[in-house]
This record gives sequence, C-alpha cells and structure tokens, in this order.
Amino acid sequence: MSNLIDILNFNEQFVENKEFEQYKTSRYPDKKMVILTCMDTRLVELLPKAMNLKNGDVKIIRNAGAIITHPFGNVMRSILVAIYKLKAKEVYVIGHHECGMTGLNSESMLEEIKNRGISEETLQTLEHSGIQLSSFLKGFDSVTDGVKNSVSIVKNHPLLPPEVPVHGLIIHPETGELEVVVDGLKDK
Repeated sequence: MSNLIDILNFNEQFVENKEFEQYKTSRYPDKKMVILTCMDTRLVELLPKAMNLKNGDVKIIRNAGAIITHPFGNVMRSILVAIYKLKAKEVYVIGHHECGMTGLNSESMLEEIKNRGISEETLQTLEHSGIQLSSFLKGFDSVTDGVKNSVSIVKNHPLLPPEVPVHGLIIHPETGELEVVVDGLKDK
C-alpha cells in the first residue's frame, strides 16, 4: 500500500522534464521570515496562499499543533538556525482552528499505541527512564493558548536576538482567514 513506486515514477518524469526549474530559489528566505505551523494537510497549500507567500519566501517548520515542547529541542534549534544562518528577521507561530492537538488525550493515544503492538514493557521502560508519556503525548486545551505558549518560549529564549519580533496567529483551515493572537511588534 506504499506510494513509493508511484512517487519515484513521477519524480523520474519531473526531473527529466526539468519541472524543478520553476521552483529554483536560494536557501535564504526572500521575506526574511520563519514560520512554525501545524502539519495539518489543509494548510500545506492554503497557508502560503493566504499569506501571499511563494516558494523561496520563508522557512516553514511543521509539527503537530505548532507546539514547542522544549526550549532546547529541534523546533527551537531550527528557528535559531533560520535567524542566525539563513537571515530570517521575524518569527511567526501559526496555529489553526479545528486542530487535532486540541484536547488530545494522552490516555487514548497510549491505548492506540498498545493496540498497534507497542508492549506495556516498552512503555514502562520509557516511564522508568524519566519520560513522562502522559505529558509527551498531550495536546492543548485551546489553539489560542497553544500559540501563546509557543510564542512565549520563542520570545523568551536566551539565544533569541532581542530585535526579532515573534508573532502568533491562528488560521482558519477552510477559509484561510488569519487572526492575530500576539503582535510581536507591539511587544518591542
């Protein structure tokens, strides 16, 4: 049931027909922005269109819920790389209405994990190793709070240059309408 063969067949034609040429750009974001947003499939094309962004304009980091769970984790590192090495000058955290992380229940997720073949012994080993799975697999109660929390982690990070504004927005996944939750310019 894998899509790999179809993808590779398409890719061969894509390269052979030089369709990649229309997407050529540099590694530096033209609009000097880095965006942290959700991995929701509805946002893949909608978010850039709703923000008037084209290929090469921004660095986009996607994860479940646009959540930063650790100030020294992969997401924050990517934001810092975008700023220090790729010349981004603004950070946008963009959540969305109807997010699957809203109200995500870690207990039901753990049940699904067990149902898919992960043993109770493995889960206990992780817990005894100091990994709190109930926290690790938890979502948030409201998208607004999730965005505000991620903005706060970025904004208050000790390695973030003080002149970099950190904005928080929520996008509607059907219409693309943007709502400002945190205006990073007002905080400067």
